[in-house]
Amino acid sequence: MTPPPGWYADPTAPHQERWWDGTAWSDHRRTPETPAAPGAAASASSEQGFGPPIPAPTPVSDGFGPAVTPVSGGFGPPAGPGPSSSGGGGGGRYPAVAPVVVAAVLVAAVVTGAVLLRGSDGSGTQPDAAPPAGTSAPVTTPDTATSTPSAAPSATSSTDPSVVVDELNGITLPLPEGWVLPEHVAEPDVVMTTDGTYDCPGGGICRHGRVISRTVTDTDETSPRALAEADIADAADEAYDKDLIGRSPFGGIESHQAVAAGQVAVSGRAGYYVRWRVTTAEGPGGYVQSLVFPSTVGTEAPVLVRYVFDAGEDGPPLADMDRITKGIRPIGDADTGGGVGSGLGQTP
Repeated sequence: MTPPPGWYADPTAPHQERWWDGTAWSDHRRTPETPAAPGAAASASSEQGFGPPIPAPTPVSDGFGPAVTPVSGGFGPPAGPGPSSSGGGGGGRYPAVAPVVVAAVLVAAVVTGAVLLRGSDGSGTQPDAAPPAGTSAPVTTPDTATSTPSAAPSATSSTDPSVVVDELNGITLPLPEGWVLPEHVAEPDVVMTTDGTYDCPGGGICRHGRVISRTVTDTDETSPRALAEADIADAADEAYDKDLIGRSPFGGIESHQAVAAGQVAVSGRAGYYVRWRVTTAEGPGGYVQSLVFPSTVGTEAPVLVRYVFDAGEDGPPLADMDRITKGIRPIGDADTGGGVGSGLGQTP
């Protein structure tokens, strides 16, 4: 039977008393009163069962055999009068405090073991525990071990999906319909291409349109006109003569014709452009344009923008060259005027 409410020796701190509410221990503790006479103490101990009530042991199993009921093993307090240490009968009793503490510890250990065994998988192995507070478990993302970061493109898209940002040269360029950011392009400094690829007539993979943005640093020349006129032949060769590994995707250039040239306001600066029509041995050929204008950032070194457009019905509209040129702006300045026909003369 469960003992009635009252103050009993605290099983976790024998030098104190703890309130038993009739069903469980409370958090209330106190210092024991002055011990009574030996006879009275013995009588009280007899009435209280030698200390605080200890819940009856619950049969437990260790996962390897039948459930057993833990016993005191000779360490708990006697249930009633017993032999004295001298062998006499009934006159002596075991000390009340030490046996109670030992019995409480034994029961706690058995219950703890049962809880741990019940929480295991039956093999004695503890289940996975959460990481300690203040630590974080390693995070593994898909394909982390096999994927590698892709190379950063020459230009990136801003929050506006129709604009390409060229941070090196401090400009933004409009991205016309049918154009995309460069992807898997070996040629350096490409800021946009037409969407999709095709097999070049002479072998390899080609795109119908490309726009390249570079800083002119290998010359002391600063005149946009002189730089554009000097660059157009190189632009044509790199686009339609031989590629980076020496192949001729279009069988080489057979001829070219200057179709337009002139001054143009770009990003609020006076620039100059030259445009050629190129005829190739294979395929429809194309158009190339070299545009040069002073940068608005850094040392104001000239900026070179090359345009490569395939001719024929599959090539991008030639008007996109003018749309892109007119839409070039300094980074952060959407109101700067510029582009073909912005007040500066053109040479047909």
